[in-house]
Amino acid sequence: MRRVPQTAAFLTPYLCIGFIIGRMRTGELAAHAGVNVQTVRFYERRGILPKPARTPSGYRVYSAEAVRLIRFIKRAQELGFTLDEVEELLQLRNNRRSGCGAVKTAGQAKMAAVEAKIASLNAMKRALAVLLASCERNDRDRECPILEALEGPDDRTSRSAP
Repeated sequence: MRRVPQTAAFLTPYLCIGFIIGRMRTGELAAHAGVNVQTVRFYERRGILPKPARTPSGYRVYSAEAVRLIRFIKRAQELGFTLDEVEELLQLRNNRRSGCGAVKTAGQAKMAAVEAKIASLNAMKRALAVLLASCERNDRDRECPILEALEGPDDRTSRSAP
């Protein structure tokens, strides 16, 4: 039995196909992968999803591998990877000789970016808390302190000038 890392519990679970699907059309692929048809077409246009075979009547037909590929993409996006980064991960996935080290490096870079974003969001939260606290002390004779802070000192002086 394959062991799934604990962090995988935070990813969106997708229902198992339950049987081998030989060929499916775009709508069926989208339903099995948990995305909409436009997403499938976008991935195809972008080149992330290989161009599928076509029936004599022109319908696209996909294999079960396309479902696995789209699920891989969506799970990577849930972890914050951009589509460009997902393409790099897919190249590493397809080139087994690259090993886990390159994937780990990409994961570490994404972790650093997430930590930087969290720090930035925490700084925004602290700044908003200060502004909101200044509203509680606001008297009705002066302007809104949040609006004053957003305008900045240069904007207020130019507004009061004739």
